[in-house]
Amino acid sequence: MVAKKVTFLYAGIRVRNLAKSLRFYRRIGFRVMHRGRMSHGGVWVQLRFPGAQQRIELNYYPRGNPYYTPIRAGTEFDHFGFRALDVDGWEAKLRRMRMPIVARIRHAPYENIVYTRDPDGNWLEFFGPYREPKSPS
Repeated sequence: MVAKKVTFLYAGIRVRNLAKSLRFYRRIGFRVMHRGRMSHGGVWVQLRFPGAQQRIELNYYPRGNPYYTPIRAGTEFDHFGFRALDVDGWEAKLRRMRMPIVARIRHAPYENIVYTRDPDGNWLEFFGPYREPKSPS
């Protein structure tokens, strides 16, 4: 059974210069909550304004990264992030609904992520606890 509960947690935006963007957001009051390196080499930093629950995630993809594209005005939005209890269940649901799976990332012990996109090309990320993939019977 698919756990349908999801929580909207953040919106990711692409940045050209991570240090410059961090200075800007910190200067206006955002605080760094989490940061890390993606398995494909990108870097992310999540920020939250004091008192807010939702976050902004700054995403930096260096040249040569599979997700790198030159940033032009209007291309800075990266994706919406939804925490899901059952990522595999959401992937199955998206496939049943014939929604495109634009990326599937599963790296132990932390990354369990599936991405789809809306009709306008905006990506939605469903992420949650890592579980070993079920082997075909």
